[in-house]
Amino acid sequence: MRKINKKLISLALVAAMTGVIAGCGKSDQTSDNSSSMYTMKDGGQASAGASASTQAAANGEIPADMYLSELTGEPISDELKNQRPVAVMVDNEKTALLHYGTDESDIVYEMMNSTLNKRITRLMCVIKDWGKIEQLGSIRSTRPTNIILAAEYDAVLCHDGGPFYNNDWFKKPWSVHFSGTFSRVSNGKSREFTEYVVKGDLDKNFQRSGVSTEYNEYRVDDGKHFNFAPYGQTVDVKGAEGAVEAKDIKLPFYHNGSELKYNEQTGTYDYYEYGSIHKDAEDGKPLSFKNLFIQDCDFTQLDPNGYLIYNCISQKMMNGWYVTNGYARPMVWNKKDDQTLTKYYDAKSGEEIQVNAGKSYVTLIPSDTWSEVEIQ
Repeated sequence: MRKINKKLISLALVAAMTGVIAGCGKSDQTSDNSSSMYTMKDGGQASAGASASTQAAANGEIPADMYLSELTGEPISDELKNQRPVAVMVDNEKTALLHYGTDESDIVYEMMNSTLNKRITRLMCVIKDWGKIEQLGSIRSTRPTNIILAAEYDAVLCHDGGPFYNNDWFKKPWSVHFSGTFSRVSNGKSREFTEYVVKGDLDKNFQRSGVSTEYNEYRVDDGKHFNFAPYGQTVDVKGAEGAVEAKDIKLPFYHNGSELKYNEQTGTYDYYEYGSIHKDAEDGKPLSFKNLFIQDCDFTQLDPNGYLIYNCISQKMMNGWYVTNGYARPMVWNKKDDQTLTKYYDAKSGEEIQVNAGKSYVTLIPSDTWSEVEIQ
């Protein structure tokens, strides 16, 4: 087991290839338009998701009436092909645990939400088949970084309020969101921890707002965010230049203690925080991922309340790691403007890297703590 020195790796990557807001402060604003109070459920029953047979995958045959999801590269119903995803802001304070429904996400973003509180994080759960949601959350406010990144998927951002720094981003023609229009659940916690997306909430929001449930003209590159391997094939990064064993990844989010551990039995990475494995309150399943995208990204602090902007839009290449199947390979990434997708490249060849089908975890690590990322 060893700790990878990110400073040396960072310098190597920069030499090899040349070429916005998260915060939680006391002035945070929230909405109070949520619907009727519900009783906390002990469990939920998610709708049965369509999945390909092992034989079909082995043959590279996509099952009938299905297509490969633009979010996971896995087969899902053709009926969902034009349906836009939602991106739901989920509180990641310890009081908000246990989370409901997060394991049904296709992609989960974790980012610093404030420079205060030991850099507490917040999750953004991107879900294509949002009709299967029974209960998801609890819901909290958003930041401009989330507005920017949700737009990469033409997703409707679901949250409850946020700071005035959001306003200019909400004026962008590609920005669509629902705020404070979800259900209150009686769970014995203070009010800020009681808002959830429950069954039917999203249908009501789309109907009342007139927002389309389908992709629109602001969808970028047909949603091809990731360069997935052909169906039925596996990407092995073990032989990539600079690849290292990655069975345990510790991230410098001091409040949450975020960590991802490789599960040899499932071939995925289980998410841990606050010293324990993250398990969903609905079904007890661990939050796990086939792919991890760990991105070095600097930020600018906006005020003394902890609000900040991740400088995720840049012409320059930034360092990162792509992690899958027990190994991590160095890569570089960039997002050129607010209407382009984040892309991941081989540091030397400049070619877009290929990734495995499955759920993904994406995190933006502040550049001033990039050297503290531990890959063992």
